[in-house]
Amino acid sequence: MEQYLKQLPKLAKDKHTENKKYFDKLKKKTPKDLDYKMQLIHNDVFKKTDCLQCANCCKTTGPLFTLADIERIAKYLRMKPQQFTDKYLRIDEDRDYVLQNVPCTFLDAENYCMIYDVRPKACREFPHTDRKKFQQISNLTLKNVEICPAAFAVVEEMKKKMPL
Repeated sequence: MEQYLKQLPKLAKDKHTENKKYFDKLKKKTPKDLDYKMQLIHNDVFKKTDCLQCANCCKTTGPLFTLADIERIAKYLRMKPQQFTDKYLRIDEDRDYVLQNVPCTFLDAENYCMIYDVRPKACREFPHTDRKKFQQISNLTLKNVEICPAAFAVVEEMKKKMPL
């Protein structure tokens, strides 16, 4: 897995132009049943994916934290929201709350999330390959294929099962 993760950014870069063209066509000519097909592809890929073997998303990027995330996680950690924010988060250039550091503070040595039951919405939904109106997040997906082997696999399956 580690070797594959090292190769993933190059694989994604090699496919970037092809993927971008595919997503541009998808936006112009969105299949009526895209969300249904995406759910099937997502489910199929994730049946074969063990995120605990990878956790590359947690090791290389940080999620956005909504105010609801901050309140929920702070309560779970028995902290005040401001204490949680001061200890773990910073405001980025887009004025969003993000982690001060990556890898994620809450990732343990076995790739388990120590706040899994209350993790941020962005973590629960990552890599967003089963989201409704999937075609609207193509730029995000193009970034995620560089990080997530499952997102890479989903996009490759899309191109096979839904040629445009």
